[in-house]
Amino acid sequence: MDLLTTPFHAQHVACGGRMVDFAGWDMPVSYAGTLAEHAAVRTSVGLFDVSHMGELRVTGPRALAALQHLVSNDVSTIPVGQSQYAALMNERGGIVDDLFVYRLGEQDYLVCINASNRDKDHAWFLEHNPHGADIVNQSDEWAQVAVQGRAGPGLVHALSDVDALGMARGAILPGAFAGVSGCLLARTGYTGEDGFEVFLPAATAEPAWQAILEAGEAQGIQPIGLGARDTLRLEARNVLYGNDISDDTTPLEAGLGWITQLGKGDFVGRDVLLAQKAQGVPRRLVGLVVDKRIARPHTPILNAEGQVVGEVTSGSRAPTLGSNIAMGYVKAERGNARPGQTLQVDIRGKLAQATVVKGPFWSKDY
Repeated sequence: MDLLTTPFHAQHVACGGRMVDFAGWDMPVSYAGTLAEHAAVRTSVGLFDVSHMGELRVTGPRALAALQHLVSNDVSTIPVGQSQYAALMNERGGIVDDLFVYRLGEQDYLVCINASNRDKDHAWFLEHNPHGADIVNQSDEWAQVAVQGRAGPGLVHALSDVDALGMARGAILPGAFAGVSGCLLARTGYTGEDGFEVFLPAATAEPAWQAILEAGEAQGIQPIGLGARDTLRLEARNVLYGNDISDDTTPLEAGLGWITQLGKGDFVGRDVLLAQKAQGVPRRLVGLVVDKRIARPHTPILNAEGQVVGEVTSGSRAPTLGSNIAMGYVKAERGNARPGQTLQVDIRGKLAQATVVKGPFWSKDY
C-alpha cells in the first residue's frame, strides 16, 4: 500500500530528509540529525511538519454537550479563541486518544487528534454522539506546521497578519500566514518550548514551507524530523499515545488528573475513574533518570529487592540534559512512585539504577 504524503513532502526530500513510514505516512525522521535538530529547537527555532495530525470539526447547538460527554476535561470553560488539552474517553476509563480542543466560535470547535487515530477517533465521535452534534472529519482539508522555540513567536509574528506576540498561551486566531490565507494560528505545541501550531488549507499550503525557512534563516531555523520531536517531548515529559497512554490506561494512572474534571458532570468512563480515585490508583506513570544506560520501551522496572514492579513506556538520551531519561508505569504500592525512590531497570540482563523524579525533566527558562 502506498504511503500517504503531506503537502510538504517534496520539500522534505529536497532538504535531505530521511523518510520513514509513520502511521502510514511517509515522514522525515531527521534531516541534519536528531541531536542537531533537537539543539536548534532548544536554542532558537525549528520547523515541524505535523500535517499528518487529524482534525475533527464539531459544530451546532449540541456541540458543547457532545464534547462534554466524550472528553475528560471541562470544555465549557474554554473561551472563544482559546484551547484545552483533554483525553477522549472509553467506557473502561481508558484513553481513546489525547487531543486539543480549540474553540473557534460560540458553537464551533476544532479538535486536533493523533495521526494514528484519525479513523478510530472519528468513528468513536460518531458512535458516542447521543446529543446529535454535527461532526465532520476535516483531516484532509488541513495541513499543519509547528514553529517551536524561543525565536518562534517572533518569526510567526513577522509572517502573519495577526499580533502573534500578543496572543496568550493556548490562544487561536484566524489569519494569513507565510503567504497563505485562511489559516488558524494557535500558540500551542508539544516540545516544552514557546511557539505556534498553524493550520493551513491543504490545497494552498505547499509554498509556506520554504517561506518559513527563508524568513527564519537569520535565527538559524532548521527543519525538524520525528526523531527530535520525540526527544523534545520526552524531555518536557509529554506523553505519547501508543507508548505512555492507550485505551487500557486511565488519565489518573497517567498523571493526567489535571485534565480530568470529575466534578463537571457525567462523561464516558467517569464512573470507573470515580471508583479508581476512591480505591486508590493501582499503578502510576513515573519519570525516571537512569544511570549509565538507555531504557527503551518494554524494559522491566524492578524494586530494590529485584521484584518486577513495572515497565518502561518511553526512554531516550536527553540531549539537553546529558542524561538518560524514561517514563514507565510502576505499581503504586510501597512507595514505588514516590519522587526520590530508587528503582532498577533490567536492560538486556544488566541492571541500572533509576531514580523517580517529579515533574518535567526539562523546563524552559524564558
